[in-house]
Amino acid sequence: MTAQQKQGNVVGIITMIFLFGMIAFVTNLAAPIGVIWKSNPAFNSGGLGMLGNMMNFIAYLVMGIPAGHLLSKIGYKKTALAAIAVGLVGIFVQFLSGKTGASGFYVYLAGAFIAGICVCMLNTVVNPMLNLLGGGGNKGNTYIQIGGSFNSLMATITPMMVGSMIGEASKAAIADVNPLLFIAMGVFALTFVALLFIPITNPTETSANTVFERSPWAFRHFALGAIAIFAYVGVEVGIPYILMFFLADTGAAGAGLPAATAAATAGFVAGTYWFMMMIGRFVGAAIGSKVSSKAMMTFTSLVAIILVVAAIFSSGQTTMPVFTGKAFEMAQVPLSALLLVLCGLCTSVMWGSIFNLATEGLGKYTPLASGIFMMMVCGGGIIPLIQEQIGKSAGYMPSYWVIVVAIAYMLFYALVGSKNVNRDIKI
Repeated sequence: MTAQQKQGNVVGIITMIFLFGMIAFVTNLAAPIGVIWKSNPAFNSGGLGMLGNMMNFIAYLVMGIPAGHLLSKIGYKKTALAAIAVGLVGIFVQFLSGKTGASGFYVYLAGAFIAGICVCMLNTVVNPMLNLLGGGGNKGNTYIQIGGSFNSLMATITPMMVGSMIGEASKAAIADVNPLLFIAMGVFALTFVALLFIPITNPTETSANTVFERSPWAFRHFALGAIAIFAYVGVEVGIPYILMFFLADTGAAGAGLPAATAAATAGFVAGTYWFMMMIGRFVGAAIGSKVSSKAMMTFTSLVAIILVVAAIFSSGQTTMPVFTGKAFEMAQVPLSALLLVLCGLCTSVMWGSIFNLATEGLGKYTPLASGIFMMMVCGGGIIPLIQEQIGKSAGYMPSYWVIVVAIAYMLFYALVGSKNVNRDIKI
């Protein structure tokens, strides 16, 4: 590899890591803003608090495969530029939702869907590029974990900032989070301009003339991995978001937190989950070149099942540091909240591990596989919505059995389903 190629790789890796953070920023705006609509007496959305989040992830189902084809046709840089432009529109539409009265809820859903198209396209670019620039295997997984660390940092900050801006949810309005939306639009605009001048070389030799004799679905380990990604994103999103609704709910079914600080506490506790993910990804990046993705996935799945089951059956209380909008203080929260937050240490390395295991040995099929993977990310909208509906009738904590089942499948994938049994296919 020449010095110029190495320099190009470094620039590409740094750019992809930054885009990884933007993915989390955009994604984690949907559910906290949904708390405003869910709690607003002027428009009672009832059990539809997760609908914005679902729209964000349903966009993956619509855009996943087209994004993969777009990536193989026009390359990584142009796809990323298109994604950033779409993201700017999505954030602007969510801003407009605060200007249109009760109908603004539907405008917000449209904005969440458009933003979902953006993050789908960005994910299609970022994950295979980091894996391939890293050289695949354990090293490729290391770069994905590093990118995931910055992703988790932004995921930590976003709900905390929104929660502190909301204050008391029943009195909040979209205008309260306008400063954050303005910052988001500014960052998107600056990133688009900056990316125009950053040289990024496609890490795979595909073009409009590349012939694909088979489909990525022909690889068993990829097909099962796609299902694992569906389950994983549902777990990653469902754990903190349903917890956030549980803590923000000041009714009989909720955690019983003071109404004046419940939303801020809920946002900060959910943000702490993402902070745990950031710590876990730093650890994953540090050991990624020494510990296989299969071993990581097996261990973290087992621990996550133990933590979630313990949370379901726990009944005690504990204290956690939170920012209530004015100052940091120790707030009393259910013990189940702490146990679920700790799950972030486990889910932190699962995305990179599954992606690495499922795309290993795909060669020229990697861009198309990445698009299919993004389609399956819709699990982040479907599984939490199912969990929320179960929570309405059975209670918030019993709804976490949905999470247990999903993690159990991921454990199966790590132990059995991740083996590549199709090495005879020409790549």
